[in-house]
Amino acid sequence: MNKKIVLDIETTGINLIDKYYIGHKIIEIGAIEINNRKITNNYIHFYINPKIKIDEKAYNIHGINNNFLKKKPIFSKIVNKLIKFIKKKEIIIHNANFDIGFLEYELKLINYKIKKIKKICKIIDTLKIARKMFPGKKNDLNTLSQRYNIDISKRKKHGALIDAKLLAHTYLCMTRKQKKINFNKNNNNFNNKIIKIINYKNNIKNNNNKLNIKHLKYLKYIKKKYKKCLWLEK
Repeated sequence: MNKKIVLDIETTGINLIDKYYIGHKIIEIGAIEINNRKITNNYIHFYINPKIKIDEKAYNIHGINNNFLKKKPIFSKIVNKLIKFIKKKEIIIHNANFDIGFLEYELKLINYKIKKIKKICKIIDTLKIARKMFPGKKNDLNTLSQRYNIDISKRKKHGALIDAKLLAHTYLCMTRKQKKINFNKNNNNFNNKIIKIINYKNNIKNNNNKLNIKHLKYLKYIKKKYKKCLWLEK
């Protein structure tokens, strides 16, 4: 699938015991499309009236209050647009079980024709990916974004759409791999190719013309951002 949807939600709160979503509701949904590894302007964003009180702890996280949501639509009014947007797509979520659990709980409450998100979408959990890439380290969205030098200055509070956009950038960084030239050591031209690379690097470093200096700066930028640059390897 070339098209992927990055999704995030905010809720009225969670339970610390039993099923975390029982008795709570979704109050915000944000989802943005990635097409051929490019973040598009195609997105959906809903604020939802939960008809129940928002927990103080949850409010402190996202800053959304009941008064703001008073005139917003209820979940059943936006569900068709949501399903249409995500159906038959790969859905990228950070800590997917949390969001999917809430969404399926909401679908069950309104007796919607679709009960399981996994039946209509493929789920990609970026938290699981991050834990494999950075075992034993913090892998929340803020930490991951900072790890990849993604600007988080606008994230004063949690918000479904802004978090979905941050996750989209983070996902692309996590899954981007710098292409390497695959030399076959059994090839007679292998040594000649290696020598050309070495000479090319030395030429960049030793030649002080403006074009080469600019090129060297760009190679250093690649190495800083992606931790590796073939042309600067010793």
